[in-house]
Amino acid sequence: MKKKVNLSSSHKKPIPTSILSVIICCVISLAAFTLSASTVTRAPLEGARAVTQTIVSPVREITSFLFAPFAGLKNFVKNVTASQETLQDLQDQNETLTAEITKLKEESSEAARLQALLDFKSAYALEGTGARVIAGSIDSYNSTITIDKGSASGLQKGMAVTDSCGVVGEISEVSLNTSVVRLITDERSGISAQVQTSRAQGEIEGQGTLVLKMDLVRVDQQIQVNDMIVTSGLGGIFPKGLPIGTVISVNRPQGAMYYLVAVKPLASVGNLEEVFVITSLNSDQLATDADAAAANAQY
Repeated sequence: MKKKVNLSSSHKKPIPTSILSVIICCVISLAAFTLSASTVTRAPLEGARAVTQTIVSPVREITSFLFAPFAGLKNFVKNVTASQETLQDLQDQNETLTAEITKLKEESSEAARLQALLDFKSAYALEGTGARVIAGSIDSYNSTITIDKGSASGLQKGMAVTDSCGVVGEISEVSLNTSVVRLITDERSGISAQVQTSRAQGEIEGQGTLVLKMDLVRVDQQIQVNDMIVTSGLGGIFPKGLPIGTVISVNRPQGAMYYLVAVKPLASVGNLEEVFVITSLNSDQLATDADAAAANAQY
């Protein structure tokens, strides 16, 4: 006789709690969707939505918190594994931008220097032309610069040269497209000058250094530290009244007829990039006969 198999409920396997929870959430969600399709049951729908949000929101927050580090890790891995070609492109762009910024700074600096030259020209009513410095020779024997204009631009030997602050020197050699300028610091340089306030006369001479000396200032004349020294206009090369430098020391040797005067030039003779060449003088810029007589009386 065959034995009967007992199929009573006591031998059925119970449904796992996790599966049961999922089923309940699905039933609730389906009920909420069904209710949302009906305009009659709007009030119960709001309640169902509230219940659903209450259940789902914590799950969303926990999921977002757990996966946030992986999003950052994804970006990190992307950056680290960027192709060599991409990195090279970025480096090239950086170098290009750096070069452009440097160029713009240089152009801005040059524009400021040229504007200063124009302002100086206007302030002293000078006639002439600007030029660029293309070479220099400053040593114990020579203090000269070479500029990029010559006889083709109307320049001649003996023309005065300034920067935007004061006297630089005078042209000593001229070729077709270049000229050599002997700086006021050169030992062979000499400019007739005077103290701006007292009008005491003297001669500015170079010493091969960045400090000038002023000779022939008689001890019965007035001169002191910080006085401005300007061109006197004698000699017909420099217009009178151009700034040369400021007095930095005044000494009176015992029994001497003249002071020993040291002058610091206003022009940046050791660091010139652009200069202004004075090509002509008008009558107001030349020393008069009275000026020459006054200077001779002091000597």
